[in-house]
Amino acid sequence: MRLDKFLKVSRLIKRRTVANTVSEMGRVLVNGNPAKPAKQLKVGDIIEIEYANRVDKFEVLIVPSGNVSVQEAGNLYRQILE
Repeated sequence: MRLDKFLKVSRLIKRRTVANTVSEMGRVLVNGNPAKPAKQLKVGDIIEIEYANRVDKFEVLIVPSGNVSVQEAGNLYRQILE
């Protein structure tokens, strides 16, 4: 699944266009490297999202094949606290 689609489906970012824009700006890293919106994710990848005053890290646990419900969205990733 594409990075921008995963960010939207998992509800880490609300809209796919916003996920696309943030990725293009270089504020999303996958496994420590800047990632384009079309980057294909796999289980175990670490996603870092840079906000204005913080960085959030997430590990991909499940890569869905399509859309998921709001209740299941939180099961797709695990937040890494530092």
